Amino acid sequence: MAGIEEYWILALAFIAIAATLIIVVSGVKIVKPYEQAIYMRLGKYIRVLNQGLNMVCPLINVVVKLDLRTQVLDVPSQEVITKDNSPVNVDAIIYIKVTDPKNAFFEVTDYRMATVYLAQTTLRSVIGEMELDDILSSREKMNLQLRDILDENTDKWGVKVEAVEIRELDPAKKVKEAMEEQTSSERKRRAAILQADGMKRAAILEAEGKKKSRILEAEGLRQSMILEAEGKRLAVILEGQGDAQRLRIMSVGAAALDSKAMSVLSMETLKSVGEGQSSKFFFPLELTKLVDGISQYMGSAATIPERSISELKDVESSVGNPDDILGPIPKAAEIREQMATLDKMMDQEMKETKDLAQNPRAIEANVGANTGANTE
Repeated sequence: MAGIEEYWILALAFIAIAATLIIVVSGVKIVKPYEQAIYMRLGKYIRVLNQGLNMVCPLINVVVKLDLRTQVLDVPSQEVITKDNSPVNVDAIIYIKVTDPKNAFFEVTDYRMATVYLAQTTLRSVIGEMELDDILSSREKMNLQLRDILDENTDKWGVKVEAVEIRELDPAKKVKEAMEEQTSSERKRRAAILQADGMKRAAILEAEGKKKSRILEAEGLRQSMILEAEGKRLAVILEGQGDAQRLRIMSVGAAALDSKAMSVLSMETLKSVGEGQSSKFFFPLELTKLVDGISQYMGSAATIPERSISELKDVESSVGNPDDILGPIPKAAEIREQMATLDKMMDQEMKETKDLAQNPRAIEANVGANTGANTE
């Protein structure tokens, strides 16, 4: 009998200890650093439990923990009709974060599911107001618009929508084929435009090159003609001056000759005529006078006339001052100086030609100036 009583005492003690432990454990709540908890007692909201160790009323409390970290929700793919009646399959990803645990628990049954469903409907309405080309080219704009709309609607649930990313936009097969044909046609059009533009530029450059080549050729021909004319002019001047110098020397030498000397020269001339290869000779009518003069000064004539020797002043009185008539006789130094000046002119012309070849605008300005000068 005593053994049975001890057994029951030990059992009751164990039950009491277990109950005490259960009561104590139920009254201690540990909240992790990234969580907050809703504390309710007997169906009534009491407060929000923060991170760390929290003591609550045991046995009659209910504590619901909510994760405050950013959560990623997947929006299932759905077919949406765009403004231009093009079917598109769209899915997205939503990044949310609980900012008010009380509203997230009491204002909506499941804030995750509610946010996903709201994102589906909002995505359908936003894409339905846009054309397919705008959807494909304005994805970032759509993301921002969806985020703002969802964040505004989920604010009363204590949920903040941090970002919305459209993951895939998949047009229907027929739409893809039409887009590929359109893209191919656009590429062909651009290729044709680029080819035509290239041919146009090539033709312009070729014409410009021909124009510049002709300008340079004309300029070179002009320079060569100028130099050739200048050379001919200088040669004619020098040749004329040489002839004038020869005649002047002859005139000065002939001024000292008398009639006898002239007769001797005439006889030498007749001698040179006789030594020629020709079998016919033509003599002027005055030959008899010439022979008569020769006979007189050879002593075969009856009388020998006295003739005075011509003087330089007599020549000047009859033909004028030789310096005034013939002009100054250039010296060798003066001729070399003129040649050096001509070489400098040629070097300057060559330099200008090179500058014109390197500067097309200068060629056009030079041609315009030459044209204006020729017109005047």
